[in-house]
Amino acid sequence: MTTVPYTIRRSDRARRARIQVSAEGVEVVVPRRLPLREVEPFVRAKQPWIERTLLRMQAADEQRPRPLLVDGGEVPYLGDTLHLRVRVELHRTRPRVVLRGGCLHVAVASGEEDTVRAALERWYRLRARTEVAERLDAAVDRAGREYTKLSIRAQRTRWASCSSSGGMSFNWRLLLAPPEILDYVVEHEVVHLEVLDHSPDFWSLLASRCPQYRARERWLRHNGHTLRL
Repeated sequence: MTTVPYTIRRSDRARRARIQVSAEGVEVVVPRRLPLREVEPFVRAKQPWIERTLLRMQAADEQRPRPLLVDGGEVPYLGDTLHLRVRVELHRTRPRVVLRGGCLHVAVASGEEDTVRAALERWYRLRARTEVAERLDAAVDRAGREYTKLSIRAQRTRWASCSSSGGMSFNWRLLLAPPEILDYVVEHEVVHLEVLDHSPDFWSLLASRCPQYRARERWLRHNGHTLRL
C-alpha cells in the first residue's frame, strides 16, 4: 500500500502525534522529541481514515467550487452571493472594495487573481470584525459574561479560540459560511468563558444554548476546507 503524501511539522505544544487534513494537504504534527521513524507507521495506520477524509473533501469541493475572482464572478457572504465587479486602474496605489446593491465593486491596480484575492481578504477581515462583534456582544450579554478583546485572524486550522484571560479570536473565513455557522462558533467560544476545556460540562452548556451544535460541527468538519477565496 502506497502511503499518501504528507508533510511533518514539529510542535512544542503537541503531546502526541496527530494528523491534519486540509485543502493544503496532509500534515502530521508531532512532539518535538518524537523519533521520525515512528511517523511512517503512524500514518499507515491512519491511512483508511485519511483516504475517507480526502474523498469527503473532494465531494464537498464539487458541491462548493472555489469562487472565480474575476469581473462577473461571485463570492459567498454569510449565506448570500455577492457579484464581483472588478475594475483595473493602473495607477491605483491601494485597492478599494465597496459593497453596493449586492455587488462588490473592486478597484485594483492589476486584475491578477492574487491581487483581487488580497483586496477581498482585507475587506472580509474588516467586515468580520463588525459581524463577529455584534454576535459576540449579544451572546455574552445573554450569558452574563465578558470578554477582554476581539481579534480577527486567518488561522489555518482553527475557526476561533478563547484564552484564559477572555481574549477572543475568530477566523475571517467564517463569513464565507452560512450565518448559522458563525452564530454557532460564537456561542461555542462564549461557553469557553465559563468552561475552558471540552469536558462534559462544556458540551452540556453548549447544548442548552445551541441545540443544533452537532449539526453545526458536522457542517464545519465536512465543508470547512471549502471556505476559501
